Amino acid sequence: MSITDAQREHVRRELPQIAEIGDTDLREKVVEAWATALAGSSFNAIAEIPASGNPGMPTLIDGTQADHIRGVTQLAMLIGDEMQRQFPALPIDRDLLVAGALCHDVGKPWEFDPVNQARWQAAPGKAGRPSIRHPAYGVHICLTVGLPEEVAHMAGAHSGEGELVERSLENTIVHHADYAFWRVAGAGGILEDA
Repeated sequence: MSITDAQREHVRRELPQIAEIGDTDLREKVVEAWATALAGSSFNAIAEIPASGNPGMPTLIDGTQADHIRGVTQLAMLIGDEMQRQFPALPIDRDLLVAGALCHDVGKPWEFDPVNQARWQAAPGKAGRPSIRHPAYGVHICLTVGLPEEVAHMAGAHSGEGELVERSLENTIVHHADYAFWRVAGAGGILEDA
C-alpha cells in the first residue's frame, strides 16, 4: 500500500482541526492514520464514506462522514476547553483529546468499504458480519502508524466496545461528543430513515 503526499494533503483539507494539535509528530501521525485507512479501502476521501454511525444505520441527510469527524472534534474541544476553564486542575491533555476525536472513526473505511460489505453479506458465517467493527480496526490503524496508546484507546473504546473497559478522561469526552452528535442529529430531523 502506497500513500502519497497528495493523499496526506487531502486528509489535512478534510480535517482542518488537525492544526489544533500542537505536537508536530502527533499531528503528522493523525494524518498518516487517515491516509493509511483510506489507502486500504475503496474510498479516496473521508467524505465518500457514508455519513452514519454504523452501516445500515440512518445517514445524515445533508452532510458527510468528514462533517461528522469535524463535528465530534469541535464538540470534544468545546467540552474539554469549558471543563478546564471551570476546573483548571482537570488533567485534560488537549493534544490527545483532539487527536483521539479526529481518529475515533479511523476504522470506518474498513467497516464501510462496499467490497467488504458485499463479502460479509455474501458469507456472514465465514468471517462474520462485519469481520471487524470500526473501533477494533481503528486501534489497528492507530498502532500501525505509531500513534500513542491513548489515541488507539479512543478509537477502540469510543463506541459500545468502550462499555467493557474503563475509558480515559479524554475518551469519556470523545464518547459523549460522538453520541451527542448522532442523538442531536436524530432529534433535529437531519438523519434519513434506515
